[in-house]
Amino acid sequence: MEEVEKVVKGRKIKDTLFRRIPSFKLLNQDSVAVTEKDFEGKIYVADFFFTSCPTICPTMHRNLFKVYQKYKNNPMVKFASHTIDVKYDVPSRMKAYAKKLGVEGTQWEYLWGTRDEIYALAERNYLVAAQEDKNAPGGFVHQGYLVLVDQQRRIRGAYDGTLDDEVKKLMTDMDILLKE
Repeated sequence: MEEVEKVVKGRKIKDTLFRRIPSFKLLNQDSVAVTEKDFEGKIYVADFFFTSCPTICPTMHRNLFKVYQKYKNNPMVKFASHTIDVKYDVPSRMKAYAKKLGVEGTQWEYLWGTRDEIYALAERNYLVAAQEDKNAPGGFVHQGYLVLVDQQRRIRGAYDGTLDDEVKKLMTDMDILLKE
């Protein structure tokens, strides 16, 4: 989110520019291509994780599962979890991970792409740090943000997925967006 000044009817005003998520094409847990069109007209929560994460991902996804349960079967809400471990987390592994968590169908997409695609999306578009680091637990360093994206693919907020109060704020903000 960026604040800019512009002139409207001869007056200077401040306005907010929201970062827009670009077009993408990734594979989901069923090895089916998923693009931005699958999220068109919906709000969604995006995150970056890996299935063998020994640190924040289990807590983050337990909390995100609560959000999923609240909005389960709501056609206006989707979830997009992008793996940062593209060598290990092939679609079939992510499908098993989703099933173990209790996720059914494709309302919650587990997304896989090339290393460069995923890292560019994380860092340049969703503004989430994600990188390989052989000294880090599990071999990766990443932030546990849950990023809320609106119906026009604009980032509307980022919430620490490991904190209950942040996850509650995410759901409150989702409710507001759903009423817009």
